[in-house]
Amino acid sequence: MAMYCRTAWCRHLMAVSMALFCLLHNTMDVHARPANMSALKDKNNPTSKEENEILPPDHINGVKLEMDGHINKGFHQEVFLGKEMEEFEEDSEPRRNRKKLIEIFSKVDFNKDKSVSAKEMQRWIMEKTEEHFQEAVRENKMSFHAVDPDGDGHVTWDEYRVKFLASKGFNEKEMADKIKNSEELKVDEETQEVLESLKDRWFQADNPPADQLLNEEEFLSFLHPEHSKGMLKYMVKEIVRDLDQDGDKKLTLSEFISLPMGTVENQQAQDIDDDWVRERKKEFEEVIDRNHDGIVTMEELEEYMDPMNEYNALNEAKQMIAVADENQNHNLELEEILKYSEYFTGSKLMDYARNVHEEF
Repeated sequence: MAMYCRTAWCRHLMAVSMALFCLLHNTMDVHARPANMSALKDKNNPTSKEENEILPPDHINGVKLEMDGHINKGFHQEVFLGKEMEEFEEDSEPRRNRKKLIEIFSKVDFNKDKSVSAKEMQRWIMEKTEEHFQEAVRENKMSFHAVDPDGDGHVTWDEYRVKFLASKGFNEKEMADKIKNSEELKVDEETQEVLESLKDRWFQADNPPADQLLNEEEFLSFLHPEHSKGMLKYMVKEIVRDLDQDGDKKLTLSEFISLPMGTVENQQAQDIDDDWVRERKKEFEEVIDRNHDGIVTMEELEEYMDPMNEYNALNEAKQMIAVADENQNHNLELEEILKYSEYFTGSKLMDYARNVHEEF
């Protein structure tokens, strides 16, 4: 059963993902997945940079689900590396990466006993998540400046709408004049639907007393709902609405694992779909469904999505430790974290144990 997106914004995201999936389908290996294509969209779309500066991102660092309902595959690396993510690129020199990982280990090991406990990892995860928050604040300053042409510290819906349409290729002056004169914009159906979805989100971000203007802080919530409890609830509500097939405002396992790519065409696509189901089933049963009753409520999903939830950070810390805890002492030693470097950093280190003690 294909996942049905009711909101225009979700359909917009899924349409781009599906188009890219079709283009890349023949080159994917059997371990690939029908994942969110945020990174690929930026690389393959030469106009996406300007557009993405003022559009709410699908992918948010340190948040477990994407806006289109996909699981954030890079979450472990994001909350372990924080702002140092870019230093662990795939083509980075392994010895340099090993030294950097040793430095990180020494920082996580707060009490300097040469092992990392769950509490130490929890503390580290919260610090790294805060780094992503601060990065979003810095980026928001630039984005807000881009949509606040008169520099009055407030953005009207019409000002934002003009900038959005310009980023989609429409003539900015022509759009501004039409909006000023209340003329019909004559945009395509998809663009109109996305505009309507963005408008709803815009007014959700307008804190009371509502004045239909967004200041810089409200614009941050518009782009990054994780910065506001109210907007986080809105984000969760949108995800549930897109996945919920029977309209009860809750998610069952079958709804959560519904395949977004439709009917499979060959064995390679079947393998991709099988990976999708296994991954989401595990996340639903072991992490999201806190009381294990087979139903995920909006409250459970909100707790799961909240990047500053300390309980989640502790659970994540325990899960991360369990992956690499070969001696089963519920802590991480340096050798273990180096051996499982690909899980923590996305970068595989060769000869991970060589000269570990000398370098440390």
